[in-house]
Amino acid sequence: MAADIAADDLSLLARFADLLGAPEPALRLLLSILVVSLILNARGQKRVWCQTKYFHVLYATLPIILKFGFGYGSSIIHSAVCTLVAWLGIVMIGGTVTSVLFAFLFQMTYLLAGYYYTGTDTYDIKWSMPHCVLTLRLIALTYDVYDGKKDPAKLSKDQQKTALPQVPSLLEVTAHTYFPASFLVGPQFSMRRYLDFVKGTLVGYDLPGCVTPGLLRGSLGMFYLVVYQIGIAYFPDEYINSPAYNELPFWQRHFVVGIWAKVTLYKYISCWLIAEGVCIMSGLSYSGEDSVGVLQWRGCANVKVRTYEGATTFGHMIASFNTNTNAWVAQYIYKRLRFLNNRYLSQIGALVFLAVWHGLHSGYYACFFMEFVVMKFEKDLASMVNRYPRLVMLLNAGPLKYVKLFVLKLYVVVFMGYCLGPFVLLKLHKWWSFWQSLYFSGHIFFVCWPLYAPAVRAFLKVIGGPPVTKDSLKQEVKNSETSTAKVPQEEVTPPEEKQKDL
Repeated sequence: MAADIAADDLSLLARFADLLGAPEPALRLLLSILVVSLILNARGQKRVWCQTKYFHVLYATLPIILKFGFGYGSSIIHSAVCTLVAWLGIVMIGGTVTSVLFAFLFQMTYLLAGYYYTGTDTYDIKWSMPHCVLTLRLIALTYDVYDGKKDPAKLSKDQQKTALPQVPSLLEVTAHTYFPASFLVGPQFSMRRYLDFVKGTLVGYDLPGCVTPGLLRGSLGMFYLVVYQIGIAYFPDEYINSPAYNELPFWQRHFVVGIWAKVTLYKYISCWLIAEGVCIMSGLSYSGEDSVGVLQWRGCANVKVRTYEGATTFGHMIASFNTNTNAWVAQYIYKRLRFLNNRYLSQIGALVFLAVWHGLHSGYYACFFMEFVVMKFEKDLASMVNRYPRLVMLLNAGPLKYVKLFVLKLYVVVFMGYCLGPFVLLKLHKWWSFWQSLYFSGHIFFVCWPLYAPAVRAFLKVIGGPPVTKDSLKQEVKNSETSTAKVPQEEVTPPEEKQKDL
């Protein structure tokens, strides 16, 4: 905790945290985000920062002040060193494979060293927490400079949007790194988006109505924060593996951990929604207009609330949660591993990177291992079922579609807690005991899938009706082409010409 904060102030903040039933570091983090929102809203209303260099100065200095003021203190040196090294790297060897490898090795090593020296048995809100956000940002910066030296025609659409033909200045890199709305908990956004924003080419200096959408998004985050505080009072992390929990019937333990996992994730969702609200109010989230001309503010969205709440598969959960980080990993890790020529190896590489990036605790690796096997299970099962159109149509019609919805929601609730448990409990003895209390049901259901997949395939073959095969697809296409060729000319007259005839 910062030495320059008075003891009375600390005790006041600690008493307020106790009153709310929240950890003091978490409250300090939330207050930092709220202070940033007020300052950026004032900047959005008063057009005094109309010169690019003033933007950079504001965005580079404000987070530093907040870090000192809210207890990170001298730890600012860690992010400053990494930012300076990243900039020197792109200036001296930028645009080369060596620069990318150096950025990966240096930034990840520094982050892991931070985890090692600051880590405890619980999730820690210390300088290493915002530093993990910074790590991804600086690695992406090096990659974008590397892509900027390539022929634009050889870049993917994502790379074309983020590539940097010119090396940014140290002030630009610092301001991007310490952007107030995102330097604590994200979201990730490219240097290209930031430069377009401060130059006025993204949305302009006279921002359109962004305050109301930002406040609505931030208010939704506050709502989730309240729900989390209430829920965690009934289902604290300590309850899992407690004697009271272990005395519950097996089926009830599964439901309890499902509710506990849902509540636990609200902690992250609330922070991301509040940060997104701040990004919207600053104008950085601008993403154009929809088909009817309504302004869109999804450029920095990190969670899809409707998809998350309505999820009926783990695929939905992953697609709706921490979307910016997932997109970062997809662009800079998964797609860059295409030389392996194997989708599953690329996926394993991406998940291993995610686990390492989260920290050294074994629970992270156990959690992402479960993500891999669960997604393999869901993709295989969906592929099997979709081969039988009659069965798919039957499951999506009449009362059966509601039965299917109930079963799938039950499936997500029951196994979500099982998969997330190690991520929260972190230490081996904790999450191993947790899985033992559930008799390793998730491993039996997902890891053993290859053993009982042939039986499921045989069962679907019996009840599914005629399957879709390559030969049947070719015949269907051939029949379609034949029937089109036999249609009389007047029957294929364009609608515009028919209208003229009338």
